[in-house]
Amino acid sequence: MTNPIFETIKQQLQANDVVVYMKGTSEIPMCGFSAAVVQILNNLGINFTAYNVLENDDIRQGIKEYNNWPTIPQLFIKGEFVGGCDIVREMYQSGELQSFLKEKQIQFKDAA
Repeated sequence: MTNPIFETIKQQLQANDVVVYMKGTSEIPMCGFSAAVVQILNNLGINFTAYNVLENDDIRQGIKEYNNWPTIPQLFIKGEFVGGCDIVREMYQSGELQSFLKEKQIQFKDAA
């Protein structure tokens, strides 16, 4: 039996190249970890879609089960799970995130 929440998540990931499941919105993050991921994406000038898990408990629980990752936020690029806050921050600082974005053909601006 397919999980309807998994179907919703799949559709969200297929519809958008860069997706963040987070607490709050990109304008008003409701936790520091979500804010940090949004800041990194904004620093890179990336267009992304944010889903506020606080508005939907099914999505909040479902995304954790979907890719077996216990924490929020979660960043996906072209449907591929990248990581949570610590992983995204480390990848950004090392330049690995920028390389991944190039590989996935996502437009971003290199910070000088």
